[in-house]
Amino acid sequence: MSNTPSPSIVNAQAEWFLTPAGRYVAQWSLETADSLLLDVFGLQAAQIGCETLDFLAHNRIQHRFRCAAPDGSIIRSGNTPIGLLTDAAALPFESDSLDLVVLPFLLEFHNNPHQVLREARRVLRPEGQLLVIGFNPLSLWGLRNSISHAFSPGKTAFPWPGHYLGMIRLKDWLKLLDFEVARGRFGCYAPPCRNEKTLNHLQWLENAGDRWWGFAGACYALTSIKRIPGMTLLTPSWLSAEKKLAAKASLVAEQHIPKS
Repeated sequence: MSNTPSPSIVNAQAEWFLTPAGRYVAQWSLETADSLLLDVFGLQAAQIGCETLDFLAHNRIQHRFRCAAPDGSIIRSGNTPIGLLTDAAALPFESDSLDLVVLPFLLEFHNNPHQVLREARRVLRPEGQLLVIGFNPLSLWGLRNSISHAFSPGKTAFPWPGHYLGMIRLKDWLKLLDFEVARGRFGCYAPPCRNEKTLNHLQWLENAGDRWWGFAGACYALTSIKRIPGMTLLTPSWLSAEKKLAAKASLVAEQHIPKS
């Protein structure tokens, strides 16, 4: 069995993001990615999966590219070019070579999500950042996903065939790989509607959801940092330097005070 998402899933994903529900999810996920990645800098960044959407479009990293799944549809919209076709579980990058990796809506549709995360860790530099965006099983969308698996397994359209991965479980996986979770967000609290007018009427659920049931959004975004056990990152100690200068100034002042 291939480790990559099947071409039918990849193509169905591209088509689904053109539907009202897909545009609803795409808008939240792109805006959230822009916010979470605003202060991420470096030389190289890669988006792996979901090449229909450009999650690196507004990031400030100098070299950015998207990786598409083999045999899938190649969508060339967005500012970030599609650099190569590759399996997310066997990335053709050198170890410790990337500053940022984005995995949008990939883990729940890949046959080996553990290996995908291991590969992301391998190619990230120490202190490099990982952004995972996925569907939340503890939501109305997750309930719809469970019903699809129970009554019509393998016969439903995207995004219901996926095996949704909860944020708590994802955090456990990341911890085992020596990632330190940095920030997380939930969003898309409206039920999975096919009608754009209905989704527009339910926009009030976004603010209400963030306030009252934040864990139940249809989607989540989680950032984490690759840590190396035993490694200490050296940074300038500006505060200590200021204290030293203040101490020297105080000593000089005391030396010039006339003795009574």
